[in-house]
Amino acid sequence: MTLVFAWCQTQWRTVSLWGRSLVQVVADLRLAIVLLLVIAVASIAGTVIEQGESLASYQENYPEHPALFGFLTWKLILILGLDHVYQTWWYLSLLILFGASLMACTSLRQWPALKVARKWHYYQRPEQILRLNLSQVCDHKPLGEVALILQKKGYWVATENAKLYARKGLAGKIGPIVVHASLVVILLGGLVGALTGFLAQELVPSGQDFQLKKVIEAGAWVRRLPPVRGRVHRFWIDYTPGGEVDQFYTDLGLLNATGEEITRKTIHVNEPLRWRGLTFYQTSWGIDGLRLRFNNSPILELPVKPFTAGNGRKLWGTWLPLKPDLSVGVSLVIPDLQGLFLLYDQQGKLLTTGRVGTALHIENIDLTLTELIGSTGLQIKSDPGVPMVYLGFAGLMLGVTMSYFSHSQVWGLRVDNQLYLGGKTNRAQVTFEREFLEILHQLEIQSQGSEL
Repeated sequence: MTLVFAWCQTQWRTVSLWGRSLVQVVADLRLAIVLLLVIAVASIAGTVIEQGESLASYQENYPEHPALFGFLTWKLILILGLDHVYQTWWYLSLLILFGASLMACTSLRQWPALKVARKWHYYQRPEQILRLNLSQVCDHKPLGEVALILQKKGYWVATENAKLYARKGLAGKIGPIVVHASLVVILLGGLVGALTGFLAQELVPSGQDFQLKKVIEAGAWVRRLPPVRGRVHRFWIDYTPGGEVDQFYTDLGLLNATGEEITRKTIHVNEPLRWRGLTFYQTSWGIDGLRLRFNNSPILELPVKPFTAGNGRKLWGTWLPLKPDLSVGVSLVIPDLQGLFLLYDQQGKLLTTGRVGTALHIENIDLTLTELIGSTGLQIKSDPGVPMVYLGFAGLMLGVTMSYFSHSQVWGLRVDNQLYLGGKTNRAQVTFEREFLEILHQLEIQSQGSEL
């Protein structure tokens, strides 16, 4: 039994030694810098390379011959996961390792430094003070007057018999800890978003309901989508006097399980609808269909299909039969939602142009296009890590600001009617030297006033 216990102790000491060595390696500043640079490069790649596109899109934009920059091809992008950088195992591992490095550095360096800075530490011998960069020996100067001067300058002062210790700017020691903690919170927010967030897109015709179905990206921990139902009350576009798109709008409502509307907002680009962690963005638009009437017939609804013209412009079109046997018809082309449309014959020759609400007489038929049905492109995003990221950035700004405070210390010791004063600071050395000289000057003035 004794041998077993001794063996267990030996193994535990070995594991502890390996653990401490591993923590020392992880806490190395050089490792943290390398990790940060690799994360930055990977994030840039995820920004430059389109994320979540189809295989055909990558094959078209990143061919093998010639390869972009001589090496970047669609195969390399898929192998490395550069088409979904922020969900890859290696990117998440980098975030975890960088966070571990920050926490190890904080526990081994920043936290002990703060504990030392918080202690009241008196110097016992004059030699200790005289070895400081700033020191002065004053004759017949009371220690109490020094304490009062330092307190007026914002120092925390402690005295014990003939010894004095004062400090200020302890926030400068806390700042790096706040910075590291904030970076860890930001990394955690990124991890939470990557693992539990999702991105979906829906193209919804004006006046119709929709459900969340078409998922573009989803985190590894996403098992099912929230039962989101919505209604596009209306979609419309404002155009400039020159005919260009100025802004497109969607009157969007969200519904509960019984079909009752629980919230409603008119969204446009850079003005989304936010509801319970979901954000609905206005991203694109299209034309879904049209409504028309032949002579005095009821209003008919027909779908349209998008296509690209020879000049690269996106158009929408459909074919309209003009006879019951479908032997004669015209092609209807719509360039936008401003109400203009064009009619072409079966040989592709332009017959005429028209506007919504105006009747055209073709092949003994009065054709009236009553309405164009626009469709809105919605992007629905869920990122539970965003509040953590915002909190982390707020803490990061606070920590950086705190780090600019100088941690200044002053010691005093009275021996045989002589006052030994000295001090040091961790930054802003010139400012501290001026303050130290000002302390000596005020001490001299007060001493002269006391003698009078």
